[in-house]
Amino acid sequence: MKRLYVPLILLLFVVLEGVALDLLPVQLLNTKTLIVPHWVLIILIFIVIFYDLEDTYYSIIYGIIFGLLIDIVYTGILGIYMFSYGFGIYLIYELRRLIHTNFYTVTIIGIIGLILTDVFIHSMYTMIGYADILWEEYILLRLIPTVLANLIILIILYPLFKKWLINWGSELSS
Repeated sequence: MKRLYVPLILLLFVVLEGVALDLLPVQLLNTKTLIVPHWVLIILIFIVIFYDLEDTYYSIIYGIIFGLLIDIVYTGILGIYMFSYGFGIYLIYELRRLIHTNFYTVTIIGIIGLILTDVFIHSMYTMIGYADILWEEYILLRLIPTVLANLIILIILYPLFKKWLINWGSELSS
């Protein structure tokens, strides 16, 4: 039963991403800035660092599955989030072997993962002609606000998910 907790939490955050912008103050929504919630990606980063073992790839599989689910539910183009989340989580999976997991490194890894994934998503949308914005505007009006907003969520969720995922991950090895 505990093996279902992680996918159910990810499913909950897919749903919460849809209402995330309704929770923001109206003053933020009336500006040119665009904040994209990547809460599923944050949970996937926690899964990579605290839940996956050296020989398990749950986070990458979940990244592909829930990236596709986000594509189906929230975007009109299939595969962009699926590939971006899968690739971003794979890079973090490989990078985690080089780091010591504490709050600061998880925060830095989270920022790197958010930036890489969002830039990759924007690049894909630009290549197919779905997005037409200058890179300077993208960085100022979308990337920085998105990373800052998601960083706040990462900091809030870190203590809760660290404990849970370490406990659930240790049960995988036994």
